[in-house]
This record gives sequence, structure tokens and C-alpha cells, in this order.
Amino acid sequence: MARESKTLYTCRECGGTSPKWLGQCPHCKAWNTLDESVAEAAAGAGKNRFQALARSQPVATLSEIEAADVERTPTGQEELDRVLGGGIVAGGVVLIGGDPGIGKSTLLLQALDALSSRVPVLYVTGEESGAQVALRSRRLGLAGTKVRVLAEIQLERILAALETEAPAFCVIDSIQTLYSDQLSSAPGSVAQVRECAAQLTRVAKTSGCAMVLVGHVTKEGALAGPRVLEHIVDAVLYVEGDTHSSFRLVRAIKNRFGAVNEIGVFAMTERGLKGVSNPSAIFLSTHGEPVPGSCVMVTLEGTRPLLVEIQALVDSGGPSPRRLSVGLDRDRLAMLLAVLHRHAGVACMDQDVFVNAVGGVRIGEPAADLAVLLAIQGSLRGRALPRGFFAFGEVGLAGEVRPAPRGQERLREAAKLGFSVAVVPQANAPKKPIEGLTVYGVERIEQAMDVVRGL
Repeated sequence: MARESKTLYTCRECGGTSPKWLGQCPHCKAWNTLDESVAEAAAGAGKNRFQALARSQPVATLSEIEAADVERTPTGQEELDRVLGGGIVAGGVVLIGGDPGIGKSTLLLQALDALSSRVPVLYVTGEESGAQVALRSRRLGLAGTKVRVLAEIQLERILAALETEAPAFCVIDSIQTLYSDQLSSAPGSVAQVRECAAQLTRVAKTSGCAMVLVGHVTKEGALAGPRVLEHIVDAVLYVEGDTHSSFRLVRAIKNRFGAVNEIGVFAMTERGLKGVSNPSAIFLSTHGEPVPGSCVMVTLEGTRPLLVEIQALVDSGGPSPRRLSVGLDRDRLAMLLAVLHRHAGVACMDQDVFVNAVGGVRIGEPAADLAVLLAIQGSLRGRALPRGFFAFGEVGLAGEVRPAPRGQERLREAAKLGFSVAVVPQANAPKKPIEGLTVYGVERIEQAMDVVRGL
């Protein structure tokens, strides 16, 4: 008589199991994350899947291990190469996620077409048919003469195709649609995603095929599936952007072969995603004349300096004045207003204060403090900063202006774009003058206010 299958409840966040349904996962303490699944039979197949891992390498001394810089192959998309650290790496596995319709498949199809003229490529689609991929290719104006396409969701058939085609670059769109015959759970379950990703990663490492896994995201914006998915891959990229805007940001959250928090800026056009060579233009408003409450700052996204316009509006409020910020930390705004009052004598206690970073960019570094305070002061006094002015620097609770990392690069980037006057921390003031740029180094917020009043 056949044995009755055993039911388990698996957490979609951590992969932990429980014999009965619980509101809270007993392992990671997440709520409402347990999904019903059938327990897999303990068989020898599990041992076979990891026999390759059992053959360990001999122990070696770290200083004696030969190591060289990894070779990179450009994808043909300069902004994507910037995020990846210079291009794709043989055997590297990249996980890319983003909201539906944000442009993940479009970007990867463009990269595949550009790479196909140099190396063999394979596009595995589990969400669309081959005809749908061909229609998108025609719409984007891609030749696609050397792009191999496989519409399949069974892992074993995909692995066989990888062995037959032997591509140097492969895209799996998406990892949540795949399933393995070794498991009885449905595609997209924690066990299936974890097993399929592990198998594909092992194939990439042994064959040297660079692989990109497209991942779905949850309604909170995090990658769906077990968190182990982000740990086993070499790089994790997110495609961000408002669907109502034509601009997209590709951000690296993890990268074993490059800088973290690097971003690439793209513009969505009728011919797909095109790299933006001067992204600072997106985050700067085009005013005919300088307006009160506007101050430009230089922020760092990975290794790239970006000029972003900070706008502030101070208006008469009621008994409970509001403090609202878009693109900046709201709690930090409240702290900066207290510093402005205590050390610079500028009071906004009965005023509504609104602060916005133009272009939808999010600024997480404290180097925006000085620009925020100067924008608030300009809006409150109704006096605009001079044309070509910018500022950056962290402001402490004692009113001191602290230096920002890589200040010289920020100054050179602004000078290259035509800015002529800067108020920066004294420690960031250049030792040698920068052509066309007048730099005022300050140590306290009071000094910064005095410099601005004299301009």
C-alpha cells in the first residue's frame, strides 16, 4: 500500500519548516509566511545532487594561491557595465530584480544581442513564448541573428540545453518559473527556487558560463523566494524607477566583482533602454533665474559623483507645523532644524518645512546636510543663492561642519559641469586651486551662513 505523503509548512522567507501551520515562523519570526508543501522523500538522489561539492580541494596556504584580476567582457551597455564593475565575469552569477514592466527583460535582451556578435549566448524564457520574445526584439530594432532562445521551465531540460549549446552568457527569465523533477513542490516555492538556483550556480561555476537570473519582487519591493537566493549569487542588482517616468536606475546591492551601491542611469525610449551619459542633468531643475529655496549638492552613488538639486519650501504653519521630506530622512530633517535654530539663530518653530530631492533620487548620506540647511535658510529669507553655487558637508549637533568622503572628486565633477562657487567643509577645501571654481571652506554652520550672506 502506498505511503501517504506527509505535509510540511515551509517559510517563504527563511526556508524553515514546521509540521503544522503557525501564524509566526518559529525560525525567523516572520508573520504569515508559512506555505503548505509536500515533504520530499529521503532518497539517494539528494546525495547525488551534492556529490560534486563533496570532492573538496586540498588545503592550501593563502599567500601561495595564485590569483589574478578577473577578465571582463563588456555587455555593450556602458551603464550596465558600470554597475557590474566593468562587464560580465566568466562563471559569475547575477540576480536582477525589479517591479513588473520596469524593463528587466528589455535591458537583458539588448545586452544579449550586443554580446552575441562576440560570444555564444542563450536566452531561457519561462514566462513568454519564443514568438513573444521575437516580437519584442523586432520592436526594439534588434537583429537577433545569433541569439539562441529556449522557452522551457523544467530545470533538467535547461541543464541539457546548456550542455549542448555551451553558451558563454545565459539569461534565465525568471528563476521563479523553474521547477525540478527531483522535487514535487510547485514552481516558485521555496524548495524549488533554492534547488534550481543552486543547480544553475554550480553549472555556471564549473562551465565558466556567465549567468543572469531574473527574480520577481514582492509587494514590499524585496526579491521573492528564500533569502539564500541572494547569498549564493555573486551580484544582486535592482532596477528602480517610477513607471510614470522615462528614467530607470540599476543599482548594485551586492557585487563580489565590483563596487557596491553603484548605479547606472537609463532612459526608456521606443528602442529600449539607452544609457544616460550625464545623469546629473536629470536631477537638476532648469530655472531661468536662481530661485529662493534651491541649493545644489554633490552626492556619491558608488564611485560616481552626482549633482542633485535640493529644494526647500518654508511656509507659515499652524499650531502643529509639518516637517516633510522626499528623498531624504525625515528624522534627520527635524534634527537639522534644531541645529539651525540653536547655532545659526534661524528659527522655523512655527513654520511648515518641506524638503525635496529633485528627480526622485534618494540621498542616504549625511553630506546633504549643509545643502539642506542653506536651501531652508534661502526659502525662509526669500533670497536665492547665486548662479553656479553648490554645497556639501555633514552638520553635527554641535554646529560643526564635518568633511565628506572623496571631497576632491565632488569638487572636480561640479567644476566640470560649469559650477563656479562652493561652500564645503574646511577639511575638503582643495590644497591646489581648481580652475574656474571658488571654494569657501567652513568649520561651523554660522560661518557657512555668513559666507552665503556675503555672496
